[in-house]
Amino acid sequence: MRILVTNDDGIHAPGIDVCARIARALSDDVWVVAPEFDQSGVSHSLSLSDPLRLRQIEEKRFAVKGTPTDCVIMAVRHILQDLKPDLVLSGVNRGQNVAEDVGYSGTVAGAMEGTVLGVPSIALSQAYGKETRSHPPYTVAEHYGADVVRRVLDAGIPPGIVVNVNFPNRPIGEVKGIAVTSQGKRNQELLRIDERADGRGNPYYWIAFERRIFETVNGSDLHALDEGRISVTPLRLDMTDEPEMTRLARVFAD
Repeated sequence: MRILVTNDDGIHAPGIDVCARIARALSDDVWVVAPEFDQSGVSHSLSLSDPLRLRQIEEKRFAVKGTPTDCVIMAVRHILQDLKPDLVLSGVNRGQNVAEDVGYSGTVAGAMEGTVLGVPSIALSQAYGKETRSHPPYTVAEHYGADVVRRVLDAGIPPGIVVNVNFPNRPIGEVKGIAVTSQGKRNQELLRIDERADGRGNPYYWIAFERRIFETVNGSDLHALDEGRISVTPLRLDMTDEPEMTRLARVFAD
């Protein structure tokens, strides 16, 4: 099995080395193609107005000056054009990718692009807390990652589906199992703009979430992480809402 590893934190991020070790527990044919620089939050964007720069770092390891989506396309259509991968693993991301994060995440987008190109794909992310922000505990992802991926592959990934896996911010011995979940939803009242001033008194701004506890819905990815479980969420590329499509079809039937 040939595995392509990518991420959005960049080629030198510690999480991508964890992801590569997870991949090597499953196969001895592992290729790493990742952004030259941090691309967190770029979602499923393409570099259409700038050329892509490709740099080989070592055998089977490449950096691309572009987005995670660019990296997967570069790998599948150029680097591995005659050696199409059997699996894309994207991550391990520094921080969880759940709820609304899914729409922003370059990590999830890397897996989405693999799925678009016909390759079974899984996104892997490691949650952290206030006390572990500087040094996320990738030990949880590394300990459980290969087993989770293997079980997902054994079950099969249907075409058009991306599997989004999130590991909780817990010591290995306190992980309470695996939950198959739905995509959650945060309380958007927590979203705010943090206004600050630079050394010259000019204002600048950060998009931020207030850090306060809110109730999560049972069965969601957010709730699983709160309980200390590994969250496994199947996501569909086709975002069509069929009931609403039927309703609108009746509206425009005349």
